[in-house]
Amino acid sequence: MMKISVKVKPNSRESRVENLGEKRFLVAVKAPPQEGRANREVVEILATYFCVPKSQIALVGGLKSKQKIVEIEEG
Repeated sequence: MMKISVKVKPNSRESRVENLGEKRFLVAVKAPPQEGRANREVVEILATYFCVPKSQIALVGGLKSKQKIVEIEEG
């Protein structure tokens, strides 16, 4: 299990993940921060980035904040 800190940038032009070092990431998503849409896109993008199924990614902190704590099950 790996915990990372994620800063989310909603309403971006393109979806991307940027590694800021020390288990810190910036995740830009196209979705707006309404009705959990941005959170769902964060999970999808991180699943692709870390090559794991979406079911192995959990938002454990900051559900309504731009700063989130994410747990990723490895292997």
